[in-house]
Amino acid sequence: MKMDKKTLNINPVNAFSSEAGTTNACKQCAPLGACAAFKGIEGTVPMLHGSQGCATYIRRYLISHFREPIDIASSNFSEETTIFGGNRNFNTGIDNIISQYHPKVIAIASTCLSETIGEDVQRLINEYREIHAGNKQLPEMIFASTPSYSGTHYEGFHEAVFATVKALAKGSEKTGEHINLFGNFISPEDIRHLKEIVADFGIDATLFPDYSDTLDGASWETYQRISEGGTSLEALQRCGSALLSIELGHILNSGNNRTIKRNTSTQSAGEYLQNKFNVVCKRMGLPLGIRETDKLFALLSEITHRPAPEKYRRQRGRLVDLYIDGHKYVSGKKAVIYGEEDLVVALATFASETGLKPVLCATGGESGRLRNTLKETLGEMYNDEIIVGQGMSFDQMESCIFQANLQPDLLLGNSKGYYIARKLDIPLVRTGFPIHDRIGAQHNRTLCYEGATILFETIVNTLLDYKQNKSPVGYKYM
Repeated sequence: MKMDKKTLNINPVNAFSSEAGTTNACKQCAPLGACAAFKGIEGTVPMLHGSQGCATYIRRYLISHFREPIDIASSNFSEETTIFGGNRNFNTGIDNIISQYHPKVIAIASTCLSETIGEDVQRLINEYREIHAGNKQLPEMIFASTPSYSGTHYEGFHEAVFATVKALAKGSEKTGEHINLFGNFISPEDIRHLKEIVADFGIDATLFPDYSDTLDGASWETYQRISEGGTSLEALQRCGSALLSIELGHILNSGNNRTIKRNTSTQSAGEYLQNKFNVVCKRMGLPLGIRETDKLFALLSEITHRPAPEKYRRQRGRLVDLYIDGHKYVSGKKAVIYGEEDLVVALATFASETGLKPVLCATGGESGRLRNTLKETLGEMYNDEIIVGQGMSFDQMESCIFQANLQPDLLLGNSKGYYIARKLDIPLVRTGFPIHDRIGAQHNRTLCYEGATILFETIVNTLLDYKQNKSPVGYKYM
């Protein structure tokens, strides 16, 4: 029996399963995202206040995606620590990090275990500072509350961005000489491209987080305990005196509508600076495709009172021409799109403007805002037939595809959807996080005109390759 699609729109969670737990979730844990964001601060060592297993899992996941060595410290909870608290382990962990790494910043994220026992990590930081008050060389210490039962890796990422800005930003007289650009959970290559764009506009911008080098560095002659690169402390401190902040993403860490949060914030970094230091916050979607990239370039032109540099106008023109060239190959093709909420919105917008037809937009996030954000962003391109699923697992996605008889032509998302693509015998175009079964994820460019060019060519060529390989007749002309 064909499923009523409106049922899923109203209550996507557990729509295909009576199980209380989630199998093969379409998300990762919140402190994982926090560690990725913390790697965007210069001279930083991330630390998890919790069990050793959390740090091991997160290191494995990040290393497999970025293909870079990543050290993540842990306070190493034991059974005794879980009962009596982790104060001693916390202090020992900080001592060891300072003696071994000599960092500028120790960025601490909580785990489910430390949050469940009610550990007050900020109090532990304050007490450590008091004990070592005579040491003028203590590193900065930042804390982000990131229990996974209050969000996904995506929300943990933006919680860390917020916590960093809150801890370091200082207010002073606004000179109008610089802006803040808060990116998203994007590739190092996309970060480099964003830095190139603002530089070409002649803008002095603090881009955060910047892990374009720390998670994608050059080959070393000798091992570096802390990778070079990252947003400097000085740049983060001046965030409170910026002309304005630009945030890329509509949903960010806006919250989990199914779980009561304890310490985590639903305030973004840009919102905090606006409320605290009167730094105007401009929020827009990820600039993926022509429509959303046009919005970013229009804002940068408004800020600088100058048109976009010629090279970007030509990049846009070539992308339009490419859309025309490839339209006949993608028009009407049905796509299942999944991943982090803002990425799903960006991919759905991009797909719709190219002629692809999103039939399922799925995420493990539970903000409750995905459907309305899709409607607002897609505008006239939005179709009520699109199934929107939040809090979904890959098992639920698979059930939805079969029960709603979606018959997609391709999947667009991270590598964890491979088993669905394999079962359906359709291609998977890998984008987002994590990508563990291919190399080069750190070099994937998807943002702005050039990124959309690369992604569109990949999609078209993937569909052509699939059609060619499935044809009973060999041919070389498409």
